[in-house]
Amino acid sequence: MDNGIIKGNENNSNTNKKKRSQWGEVWRRLRKNKMAMLGLTIIIILILLAAFADIIADYEEVAIKMNTAVRLQGPSKDHILGTDELGRDIFARMIHGARVSLKVGIIAVGIAIIIGGTLGAIAGFYGGKLDNIIMRTMDIFLAVPSILLAIAIVSALGTSMINLMVAVGISSIPNYARIVRASVLSIKDQEFIEAAKAIGAKDTRIILKHILPNSMAPVIVQGTLGVAGAILSTAGLSFIGLGIQKPAPEWGAMLSSGRPFLREAWHVTTFPGIAIMITILSLNLLGDGLRDALDPRLKQ
Repeated sequence: MDNGIIKGNENNSNTNKKKRSQWGEVWRRLRKNKMAMLGLTIIIILILLAAFADIIADYEEVAIKMNTAVRLQGPSKDHILGTDELGRDIFARMIHGARVSLKVGIIAVGIAIIIGGTLGAIAGFYGGKLDNIIMRTMDIFLAVPSILLAIAIVSALGTSMINLMVAVGISSIPNYARIVRASVLSIKDQEFIEAAKAIGAKDTRIILKHILPNSMAPVIVQGTLGVAGAILSTAGLSFIGLGIQKPAPEWGAMLSSGRPFLREAWHVTTFPGIAIMITILSLNLLGDGLRDALDPRLKQ
């Protein structure tokens, strides 16, 4: 009787393990990585601050409106991170700037994944001359530094948030095209793809329903790291005057405007710089954790 109960429990345990989804297993491994969870926590806090920025600090009255009577004041009870050269609250501008940076970073990476992933999937699936044309074009883009390419695109299109997203996104396309192509090449000859072809499935369906979903793991990791790179590129472009224009708050622009006052008011540039550093660090920690959690060699 006892043996039957023990065997029944073992069977239930095995069944539960089998029922655990692939992404559930990834989440279980990710939770064991303390640094990745720290990064995820910081990112969630930043997203919440950006989402509720209007409730925390009024955009027009606190983040934009000038008040020279309190300019360059240090951290205090009224202004916890101090004020800038025009008397605007730095904390309010930072949380509204987080909304801009996260939006540009996520949308730019989304553009890169959609276009680059599509080109990479087509190149890897069909091969031959089409593969050669697409990948040699990507090599040409890769020959130009991404920040320089983004500067050229913004200079041609003009300075606006949309153009900034497009510029940063286009400069990142080759990376995702190469990643997806490599994944497709390792998947397209497997048995389930051959079975889909045997039953008459169209190429479009095979790519969208079978190949791309099984190629998402490296794309997710690169996308997480890519958001960090996009935020850094956005800050860099804004720092040199080609990104978000004044008086809109953006971390790179805040660094640029506070640079002349670095000696007399250290807080004007220090806090936006720390915000950039913490955001990129947290995204890199999460990206590294996802890479380890999605690595098949670590499943056991």
